Amino acid sequence: MQFVNYNFSNYFMTDESYHRKKIAIFQKDLSIGGIQRSLLNLLTYIDLSYYDVDLFLFTEPELATRNDLKNINVHILKPLPYFNRVVPFEMLMKTYYYDLPKEKYDIAIDYNSYSNECALCVLQMNAARKIMWIHNDVETEYKNMPKYRILWHFFKSKFKYYDEFAAVSNGIVEPFAKKTGINENRISVIPNSINTALIFKKAKEKIDFDVDSNLVNFIFVGRFTHQKGIDLTLIEFSKALKKRQDIHLYLLGDGEELPKIKSMIKELNLSHYVTILHAVENPYPYMAKMDALILTSRHEGQGMVLWEAKALGLDIIFSHRLEKYNPELTGTYNIARAIIEEEHHVKVHDALDGYNLKIKNALYELIENN
Repeated sequence: MQFVNYNFSNYFMTDESYHRKKIAIFQKDLSIGGIQRSLLNLLTYIDLSYYDVDLFLFTEPELATRNDLKNINVHILKPLPYFNRVVPFEMLMKTYYYDLPKEKYDIAIDYNSYSNECALCVLQMNAARKIMWIHNDVETEYKNMPKYRILWHFFKSKFKYYDEFAAVSNGIVEPFAKKTGINENRISVIPNSINTALIFKKAKEKIDFDVDSNLVNFIFVGRFTHQKGIDLTLIEFSKALKKRQDIHLYLLGDGEELPKIKSMIKELNLSHYVTILHAVENPYPYMAKMDALILTSRHEGQGMVLWEAKALGLDIIFSHRLEKYNPELTGTYNIARAIIEEEHHVKVHDALDGYNLKIKNALYELIENN
């Protein structure tokens, strides 16, 4: 995709016939998570001087998050009963109807891609274009996650009803097209934007935590799931400890794999070298104290945390297989060696201006593509 550096202020002001577009975005919730964080970042790039944005959620956001959305029209809808996750989507379409605005929208976006509620609402919306955001490598997820295979069986029919799709990396376009039968020409690539100004601000928050400056300190940030490959991180860290002991690893997050992680730490005799920090709303002050971030996910959609760590000046150590989701970054075939070679360094903030500009232009290309 070629990116154009749009000057939208001039563009709209010189075109008196410009139609002010109405955009509806549907997302399950705004809790802690990559999809949620990426949506909040995306909303900062939609110029509300030229677009009317309605955000539809199925869970009331926290007060602080609500304040961040003060210029967005927020609507709270009722979620479906839980058992509807395993009801064929075609049946749900005939059964459930949401009381949605009757006015015509230019674009309705299913930002979740997993949620039946979001899909039902977008497809019932009076909108000229209906777009789904794709956040993960669905082919790999289908192969590796039994739960996802079950859900896929029930919701796979929904994809045929959408007009277009937006993928957060080039690396997930082909797997999605192959798994769904959707033509790649209908899929735009719009990576996750990184709100570096907010990250730099939040990184200054005072926390009751510090690291041993005599050690080289590493961190993982994310959900404790099979996909994130924390077990692989622990194995590589254990290998590195055979060469040097002046290192420490912090695991910041929570999830269903926590018991397994605790067990592995004990079995590998890592208790003195690995500390679990449970999930927090603001991970950036913790990240700012580290030397490097480690990510050994089995697959990703993109890997926002890599870019967030880069913005904060951390070195990033991640598996070579994740390069296809982050082609601008360089991974490694040998995580243990990268850990062994890591040293203290002066951390310099990176505003990621060029990276974010490309994303902003891609977003406007999608919106303005009539």
